[in-house]
This record gives sequence, structure tokens and C-alpha cells, in this order.
Amino acid sequence: MQVTRALLSVSDKTGIVDFARELANLGVALLSTGGTYKLIKDNGIPVQEVADYTGFPEMMDGRVKTLHPKIHGGLLSIRGNPEHEAAMLAHGIAAIDLLVVTLYPFEETLKRTKDAAELIENIDIGGPTMIRAAAKNWHDVAVVTSPADYTGIVDELRANGELSRDTLWSLAKKAFASTAAYDRAITNKLAEIPPTGDVTPVTLDIRVPRKLSLRYGENPHQHAALYSQGSGGVANAQQLQGKELSYNNLVDMDAAWQL
Repeated sequence: MQVTRALLSVSDKTGIVDFARELANLGVALLSTGGTYKLIKDNGIPVQEVADYTGFPEMMDGRVKTLHPKIHGGLLSIRGNPEHEAAMLAHGIAAIDLLVVTLYPFEETLKRTKDAAELIENIDIGGPTMIRAAAKNWHDVAVVTSPADYTGIVDELRANGELSRDTLWSLAKKAFASTAAYDRAITNKLAEIPPTGDVTPVTLDIRVPRKLSLRYGENPHQHAALYSQGSGGVANAQQLQGKELSYNNLVDMDAAWQL
């Protein structure tokens, strides 16, 4: 899939200027919003503000800016579908091939406040909507939700002039995981807030990061990985020497540790 137009709207600005510059150098037309737009423009990179593109201003303190048919039509249109292409032509909708979004920092907000109103205001609406639209249309749209993927995207575009099906699918899966984790954090926190008075959530969702990919599972034909969010025990020990660990190695070491 070739990339001719990209939309960048990020809360986490890490690496976005360099990424935007690389995309522009590759001939990609850039759209952007709010602070991301200003940052890119101030660094001398050609970029069009979404409000200028849609002909509709941002409003309601930024709550409404990307919720527009020219944005979501560009993300959801199936390339090569005659009906979709006719609708795009009739309504002046251009295809958006690459979406770059990092969401409002809801979990960061949790660390500094327990005020329900502020928490609610930091729930991203446009971001998850765009991410899910692009990920649903993954055959035709690349969706990037982490600065860690910027370099790989640029390298692949430089080398091949396009993004592979494998890359698009991998990005889409990561995108759906990011919105799921985001909604999980919101769900878990809001369950604690009155007026329900129920301090125990109906469903407990636990998000645990992967720490280590293992050589194999209990048996050689099985895949396995170690997940941990704690700070002690075998799962968080430092390996000083030896080959990569397997599932059985960890189970045996954990048994020894507990003894």
C-alpha cells in the first residue's frame, strides 16, 4: 500500500516532528490538528490543518474536530470499490492512507487527580474513533498508535515505496489493543466513582505487560511468554548467563524460589 496522505494527531509528541519531516520528504501530504499541527508547522514542515481541509472549525474546546465525513470517509473508504469511490468524488473526500494517533493521557491523568470531572474531560473521543476506523480498513490504511513504530514505517517506505500487508495487519492489531487498553483503564476507574457506591467493579480487567518471549511452552510445539507487572520474584530476576529461558525453566525456578 502506497502512502500519499497522512493525518497526524498525537498527545505524545515524542519523535513526531522528525517523523512528519520524513513523510513530507517522501512526498506524503500531511494533515494535522491542534498542538500537533502547530508543532509541525513551526518546524517548517508543509502541513494542512484539519479544519481548513474539512471547512469546519474545531469547536467545544476541541471536543469536535475530527468527527467529520471528510476524515472518516477518507479512512473508511475501500479502495477500488466503485460505490465508495463515487461517494468520495461526489463529496470531495480524499483518501487518508496513514493515520498517526496517540490518545489523551487518561492513565497519566489518574496519577495526578481523582477529580471525576477532570477525568471525564480527559477521555479521548475523536482519537479512538479514528483509530478504530483506520484499523477496520487495515487493507487500505496504516494506523500508527506508538512512536516506537515511526522508524520502521519510514524505513519500509524508503526501501519499498509502500507498506506490506504484514505491516498493515500488525499495526491494526496493535491499534485495536491500544483502544481496548484505553477503554479498560477508563472502565476500571469509573467503576470506583459514586453515585453507584459500589466500590468493587462488576468485572475486573487486568492489564499486564509482556516481559519476555520464551523459547517454547510446556511442550516444544507451544508458544509462550512471561507477563509481569510486579517487582519481585523469579519473573523480575536478572538473568546473568545461559540461553533464553523456557516455560519449564521458569516454573522450576519459581518452585525453588517459593521453597
